[in-house]
Amino acid sequence: MKSLLERIAGGEILISDGAMGTFLVAQGLKPGVSPESWCVAYPEIVQAIAESYIAAGADIIETNSFGGTFYMQREFKLADKVVEFNSAASRLAKAAVGVNGYVAASVGPTGQILEDEGGDASPDDIYAAFAEQIAALAAGGADAVCIETMSSKLEAELAVKAAKTTTTLPVICTFTFDRKPTGFRTMMGVTPAKAALAAIAAGADIVGANCGNGIANMIEITREIRAATPGIPIIIQANAGSPTLVNGQTVFAETPEDMASRVAELIEAGANIIGGCCGTTPRHIAAIAEAATRTAHRPALG
Repeated sequence: MKSLLERIAGGEILISDGAMGTFLVAQGLKPGVSPESWCVAYPEIVQAIAESYIAAGADIIETNSFGGTFYMQREFKLADKVVEFNSAASRLAKAAVGVNGYVAASVGPTGQILEDEGGDASPDDIYAAFAEQIAALAAGGADAVCIETMSSKLEAELAVKAAKTTTTLPVICTFTFDRKPTGFRTMMGVTPAKAALAAIAAGADIVGANCGNGIANMIEITREIRAATPGIPIIIQANAGSPTLVNGQTVFAETPEDMASRVAELIEAGANIIGGCCGTTPRHIAAIAEAATRTAHRPALG
């Protein structure tokens, strides 16, 4: 099978998976429990989630390791389990994927604020936390590293550099943006263009956006990233719309058909990999995959 980057360079539109947390909560994950611990406690559930997305048509499966750094696991008093949890996360995803796709190792924010941004976390410590997690994910068999849901340009740069130093895997880096009066910005005030350029300068091979927006807003964000980064693959993983509370439950209103109806526009805007984030299910991913097959391949990047 060709590498992930080779397939994108050849003009293919690839499909990534959807939400993980939605499934874990439905299966009984309680507040105060580490989602990553389920890779060891309930491996059959985690693997089955990945398998459901492969069956829906996903080419790329993310590991259940979003909060897998020392800092995040410390909140659950499980900081000594970082290597075990992350290695298991990759092994489970790899077992689900087999030869039918790629495993992207999910690496989320540490939850810390760096010194240069008004916090007390040192760059060296944050880098070390990312390096520990990423090394374990790579050892478990990941095919790429997916640094995602970033708000801080500085934290993202440290994560990308840790991935590039620790592994030889392709590196994906995505940010989360909110619509402000002046346009889309991360929580730290970074525009889509500046975020993508910073990630690329740090060594990212693929850039993009995930979470925080439904697919309509993601089309605008994609255009901004594409204008600033010609020739660089873009990944977009939208929520199933904005969350609302219905009878005390968080509900994402966009149906699979709603999301699929905007896929052609997203590809036209410049997306090379399309998937889902919060609220999306295998049904959403199946609809997105079907819509993508109806859209002609993009010209080779260059």
